[in-house]
Amino acid sequence: MTDTIASLQKQSKLDALDNRVLLCHALGVNRIALITQSERVLTAEESQRFNALAQRRLDGEPIAYIVGQREFFGLPFEVNDAVLIPRPDTELLVELTLDRLPAQGRVLDMGTGSGAIAVSLAHTRKDADVTALDVSPDALAVAQRNAANNGARVTFLQSDWYAALQGAAPFDVIASNPPYIASDDCHLSEGDLRYEPVGALTDHADGLSALRIIIAGAPQHLKPQGWLLMEHGYDQSAAVRALLSEAGYDEVQSWQDLAGIERVTGGKLNNLLST
Repeated sequence: MTDTIASLQKQSKLDALDNRVLLCHALGVNRIALITQSERVLTAEESQRFNALAQRRLDGEPIAYIVGQREFFGLPFEVNDAVLIPRPDTELLVELTLDRLPAQGRVLDMGTGSGAIAVSLAHTRKDADVTALDVSPDALAVAQRNAANNGARVTFLQSDWYAALQGAAPFDVIASNPPYIASDDCHLSEGDLRYEPVGALTDHADGLSALRIIIAGAPQHLKPQGWLLMEHGYDQSAAVRALLSEAGYDEVQSWQDLAGIERVTGGKLNNLLST
């Protein structure tokens, strides 16, 4: 039987969105073309290409890794298995950072991964001085390509948290989406998380160790009254607020994502903490 676009859509075991995305990717066409060319007969190579992609998705591979791209903050980002897949929840962290970044301000993105946070900030605020760091050279390579492809000016550093920042000028805002899933969390063996880099997901401990390191080290790298903003798990906001308060930060608070979950917590550096 000869496949058409319409017949492949009907036969597919994928949900409608995944099916459409993979068809567009396999055929190199947009969504409009799928509609207007629905009765186009596909070549054997096109059918085989789509079926191979569909099988990868049915086996559980994330759609973003299959097509090699995910949109974030209105921008296209290359993704592969060296980096986490950017999620809409993290756009809240970008928005909060933009709200607190002064003109010609300096901002640090810790654990940048694909560069989604840093590139979105630099693309939106051309005046800002944006630095991003990650311990993974493979992740940094992806982030650098994303910055170049989106015309964003970002300084990238390979660094184990603050290690490469000795002597650097302080920042107005430090933002981070660190590994925060506890090592015994069952979600690590479910869904897309099975395919994502485990070191970017979990701290291999209680889910708070990376957040503790960031909180403890930030005073040495923030300007007086500078902000520290961190994304965390759905049930960690109270614990992160307590860590910030115990460390002496001011205006400690949490912000909700679109689902009403407290997703980002932050505080302002107390002048007494400044070095």
